[in-house]
Amino acid sequence: MLPLLVLLAVPAAGHVLNTDLSKLSRTEIFGTYLQLGFTHIIPLGFDHILFIVSLYILEPRLKPVLLQATAFTVAHSITLGLAMYGLISPPSHIIEPIIALSILFVAIENIITDRLNPWRVAIVFGFGLVHGMGFASALTGLGLPAKDYFGSLISFNVGVELGQVAVILLCWALVGRWAAHKTWYKQRVVVPASVVIGLVAAYWTVERVFFT
Repeated sequence: MLPLLVLLAVPAAGHVLNTDLSKLSRTEIFGTYLQLGFTHIIPLGFDHILFIVSLYILEPRLKPVLLQATAFTVAHSITLGLAMYGLISPPSHIIEPIIALSILFVAIENIITDRLNPWRVAIVFGFGLVHGMGFASALTGLGLPAKDYFGSLISFNVGVELGQVAVILLCWALVGRWAAHKTWYKQRVVVPASVVIGLVAAYWTVERVFFT
């Protein structure tokens, strides 16, 4: 467990955009920001990956988790768009600890509850609003091309969504497809995984509050 905690606690590298966007067509810009959105989740978004994994493992069927992921996507698209158009200006020193706390919250809920509660979608939507502000911090550093500002914003969101779906499908293939209906699933999968995720999220929370 300790090596996994150390690995996940290491900060991911930031995005680097070494392309002159003014020389690209709209199609090429779309592809560039689609890739940036995807890589913001895989492999750079350890915190977002853990959040999606936490959503999945409690109820490892595709339909419930895709419903939660849709609520999350709608929410983060709203705040990401508002931030990129300058309508809100979320301070990263507040947003990043809240993102870590959202992961910790879901991990703890996974441990103490035995089923997916209907109100979880609303909770996920709220956390999605916060995560969208986190996405905005990364995208602000890259900037958006003036020739296709809205299109590149949309393609980044699509890339993020594809990254999330990839995480969900990987979880399903590795765990949900064969272990979801086992009597030991809660004790051998949900609880240990949630404990590890919760410890990592707690570490991130302390780090982001006191050392960032």
